[in-house]
Formats: sequence, structure tokens, C-alpha cells
Amino acid sequence: MPNPAIDDAFRRQLEGFSLTTANILYRMPDRPVLLLSYLWQDWDVAPKFPELSKFLDFWERELDGPIHSIEVAHVRMIGPAEWKRVDGVFRLH
Repeated sequence: MPNPAIDDAFRRQLEGFSLTTANILYRMPDRPVLLLSYLWQDWDVAPKFPELSKFLDFWERELDGPIHSIEVAHVRMIGPAEWKRVDGVFRLH
């Protein structure tokens, strides 16, 4: 029986990648009083975030809208299981 293919996203999670979202607020050169939002999401490794850093380098190099601020959120999807002690067992029926 052939081995089933492992999903790329699952493999990356096992390698330490986590789902990372960045909310980037930026200004347009022709309307500097307005703030616009761009939402970026990809698999990345905390705390250095190399994928996000590459994207921000691209932004600074290729795009005209200067960045005002960035909010970053990430969650590790696969981690150790939580263990909780149970004080009693309740049975119905």
C-alpha cells in the first residue's frame, strides 16, 4: 500500500511554522491623511518571522505607500496537549 502524501501545511507546522497574520496600515502618497489596511497571512516561524520580513522588504523596495504601523498575530496550531486533573466522574444513566 503506498504511503499517503503529507499535507504541506501540516508538515510545515511540525517543522515549527505557525499561522501568522499581519495587519499593515499604510498611507498612499497622493492622500497622506488616509490610512489604508493590508492584511497579510502566511506560515512563518516566530519570533523572527523571516517570511514576513521578506514581504516587508519587498514592500519597502517596490511599493510607494509608506508603512504607518504593523500588528502581528500568530498561533501555533500544533503543540503539546493540555493535561487537566479531574476531581470526579459524573455519569448519567
